[in-house]
Amino acid sequence: MGFGLIFWLLILAVIIAVVVWVSRSQSLAGGERRSGGLDVLEQRYARGEISREEYLEKKRDIAG
Repeated sequence: MGFGLIFWLLILAVIIAVVVWVSRSQSLAGGERRSGGLDVLEQRYARGEISREEYLEKKRDIAG
């Protein structure tokens, strides 16, 4: 009975480890990590606060 409990605890630990690993890898590889500045820049452009040229220039600056 003790070995059965240890076996199921190991199975549970492996499942938890896999779920954590998958969730972390998806958050890093699921899409490029974007800076908050780029989001603000896109919002300003969408609202018409900046011109297309200014948007593209600032986008290049943010991207490096």
